[in-house]
Amino acid sequence: MVNGAVRDLRGRTVVVTGASSGIGSAAARRFGELGATVAVVGRSAERTAAVAAQVGGRAHLADFGSLAEVRKLAADLLATYERIDILANNAGAMFTGRRTSVDGHELTFQVNHLAPFLLTSLLLDRLIASPDGARVINTASVQYRRARLDLDDLDSTGTRYRRLRVYGAAKLATILFTRELAHRTRGTAVTTSAFHPGAVATEVIRDTPWQQAILNSRLGKILLLSPEAGAEPLTHLATVADPDTVNGAYLHRLTREDPRNKQARDPQLARQLWQRSAELTGL
Repeated sequence: MVNGAVRDLRGRTVVVTGASSGIGSAAARRFGELGATVAVVGRSAERTAAVAAQVGGRAHLADFGSLAEVRKLAADLLATYERIDILANNAGAMFTGRRTSVDGHELTFQVNHLAPFLLTSLLLDRLIASPDGARVINTASVQYRRARLDLDDLDSTGTRYRRLRVYGAAKLATILFTRELAHRTRGTAVTTSAFHPGAVATEVIRDTPWQQAILNSRLGKILLLSPEAGAEPLTHLATVADPDTVNGAYLHRLTREDPRNKQARDPQLARQLWQRSAELTGL
């Protein structure tokens, strides 16, 4: 270990979702450089295969807009890898208007919360069995700070659809999920953390054309972080020497932050969200 970080991931398996571009692909490349076996999960067959080839890993296709595809992905991962040491729940999306998944859920909430909740749950026994201890790392967002989560309206049908409000609620759910997972895996070698990557030029806003134009502009390149910079908190959490020091924690970039939202600190809400998520995903 150097400078308090694990510098050799040889023999370990890392699963990165949303890895066909942006933060996910940057993190996958870094994990490959550290010697890990990398499971590259993405929606695009061409781009996912290209990243997998770059890192010497294997491509796995899944659209988180379908819980059936998440289940298929989990079965594929379990059949392919005898051990899973790091699960990076990085896939995410934000949409300009209300969209409903094939499962009947508001799509932003499903892609950002329900799908990674289901995937983590289906892989949890394999993670617990990791001989070196496993880590679950969840990509959140600073948008959680102003969000409000309504357990009786997780699909945001009761109010006018506002994409940042809906996205923020989904990322608030990410932080609650992280804290409850840390509680439920207490006594095992599994640890979990969440992080805000910063303002990064990624395809999370792929459904918003005007923001895509900004991403590709000269101004965007000045104001926004690169995917490599956005991946730094993820790779930091994956390699920090003592993961117990960040178990259940939320990081704003590389700085630990006590969540600035009363709901994010509510253990009862975290338990209730877990139970509701299990019902919605059929667990």
